[in-house]
Amino acid sequence: MVSNNKNNRWVSIWLAVGVVMLMVQVLLGGITRLTGSGLSITEWQPLLGALPPMNDQAWMKSFEKYQQIAQFKKLNSHFALADYQAIFFWEWLHREWARFMGLIFIVPFIFFLIKKKICDKMIGPLIILFLLGGLQGGIGWLMVQSGLNDTDVAVSHIRLAIHFVCALLLLSYLLWFALNVGMASRKSVGFNRSNRLLQLLLGLVFCQLTYGAFMAGTHAALLAPTWPDINGSIIPQGLFTSRGIIYDLLYNPMMIQFIHRGLAYIVTILIIVFFYRSGKLSGRMPLRQFRWVPFLLVIAQVILGILALINSIFRSGIYFSVLHQFVGMLLLMSLVTANFLAKTRSATCTTISKMKI
Repeated sequence: MVSNNKNNRWVSIWLAVGVVMLMVQVLLGGITRLTGSGLSITEWQPLLGALPPMNDQAWMKSFEKYQQIAQFKKLNSHFALADYQAIFFWEWLHREWARFMGLIFIVPFIFFLIKKKICDKMIGPLIILFLLGGLQGGIGWLMVQSGLNDTDVAVSHIRLAIHFVCALLLLSYLLWFALNVGMASRKSVGFNRSNRLLQLLLGLVFCQLTYGAFMAGTHAALLAPTWPDINGSIIPQGLFTSRGIIYDLLYNPMMIQFIHRGLAYIVTILIIVFFYRSGKLSGRMPLRQFRWVPFLLVIAQVILGILALINSIFRSGIYFSVLHQFVGMLLLMSLVTANFLAKTRSATCTTISKMKI
């Protein structure tokens, strides 16, 4: 077994590359959703689907399959082949990037294993990582299937949110693992109240990002593209329907937007509280220095959220939405990192087997 710092450095670089690639994949998923491209490929062929249609006949065959679903019949019946090829590209790239990530993870893993550059106790968490990645692919196909019918013009926003949140969980797991490997030791901040606050923030940001997926899936922004009011009110009409609170929380676009906004205000206030409290720590504590990262990111996230909302009725809104999603991921990762820094643990091979999110 070899577990020296040089080996850890190469493994941590590999894991860091995986973090960046996974972030790109999540962004590609967002672009795929916002461009309405997610249903353009009506089959799941993990191996054979690696290449796009290679000739006119193959393109027409793929286009004919798309013409059988409701999205084409109800929304895109005006599409010519060139229009179909445009949306096909984003869904194909999203799937192709997933295949590429699989190679980047599996091939170095086998190499490191043969060369004994990873210790035995790393193998378990890495296998879990591979299984989570495969599960994510399956969840993605189940999401796509929800829109391949004669009635629905888009995928289920519930399945979309599950797919998105699972990707964020995978990203958080991978980042935590990379930090464990890359940082040999660290000190406790000695501030337990901050630790609890960070854990609360992490949970709230996951909820906030879930409702962000609901916003995208239901196009809830279009119902009230105004700020700071919601169509002229603080508490808008239409929050509650006769179908019950569970339905409203999961399916009512106005309620979804109201909760998404409310969570944003709560998260922002709590991050300001965290910034103030962690500022009282010793200057040598990593968390005190790092506190600026979530603080600045949440400000950027709020600004981008407002811009995405008020521009949602315009085509340019897609750019703000993608940036909003990207900064949301960065904010989540900054809170994962802050939680890591707020704990006392050695990141040697003896503790990696006990790794927890």
